[in-house]
Amino acid sequence: MATIYRFQNARLAGVLLLLCLLSACASTPSLRDTTEQQLPRQSELADVPFYAQTEYQCGPAALAMVLTHQGVDTDVETLIPQVFIPGREGSVQPEMLATVRRHERLALPIRGTFDDLLKHLAAGDPVVVMQNLSLPAFPMWHYAVAIGYNLDDDSITLRSGEIERHTIAFSRFDATWARTDRWGFVVAKPGTLPEGITAHNALTGISAYEELHGPKATLSSWQAMVERYPGHALAQFALGNAYYADEQPDKALSAFQSATRNDPEMGAAWLNIGLLQLQQNQPDAARQALTQAASIEGSWQARAQELLGQR
Repeated sequence: MATIYRFQNARLAGVLLLLCLLSACASTPSLRDTTEQQLPRQSELADVPFYAQTEYQCGPAALAMVLTHQGVDTDVETLIPQVFIPGREGSVQPEMLATVRRHERLALPIRGTFDDLLKHLAAGDPVVVMQNLSLPAFPMWHYAVAIGYNLDDDSITLRSGEIERHTIAFSRFDATWARTDRWGFVVAKPGTLPEGITAHNALTGISAYEELHGPKATLSSWQAMVERYPGHALAQFALGNAYYADEQPDKALSAFQSATRNDPEMGAAWLNIGLLQLQQNQPDAARQALTQAASIEGSWQARAQELLGQR
């Protein structure tokens, strides 16, 4: 079977400049008119637990908050050795995401816009955000958990550092978030797909989970993605692999066929269709599928040609 193709922390020591950076030259981010109209004026996820962040431990603390909120039994002390890198005095982004997956939860990147951040909060999903609290050339990385906002006074509320409800102006927050290319992610249980997650980011998050836990463990997640994005050929293809791993060949075949309907040039899906049809003693149908796979350039081509030569 074919398978899915599948920080340096520098401190600006002893400066008053930091205070100037946080307050100067910041403008309130503009929301789209449709966002303003759709969002409730205020939202706060008060049930997100709080863990105070001591020096260099903002990453583990942020993860403890969102994982606990998702029902994972963990705490800061447990997470520190999993994400804290002493040589870098902090936690790097890949380890943050990988730690979520090790705890059997999806780590799903959000689209880096202020509109999308607020939409996730309104939908009930806390967002782990990364900030740079210093100059771009001398970064001071910090992780916080966004839990709420207020459109009437243009403020956002964070679980941040040692402050349980750190409420700051949109402009001040966005100035620090923008220095990380507005990086953030939400955590979800497998089989669920939070509102507002793009097809690309869903594919990224579920594929990474599959690399760790295998295709069978991602079956419900691919089902959720295909339900949300029924025309996404690669999601259909991944769903086919998950069904096959779960020993459901008929459903796997149907998913691969859906993939080729959405993308007739997906040679790997044609190859898998042919392989399944051979297993099901459908030689004529298999030959047609393998002929399609053999006609499309890619890594699957040689295998399709080999199978055709045996017929």
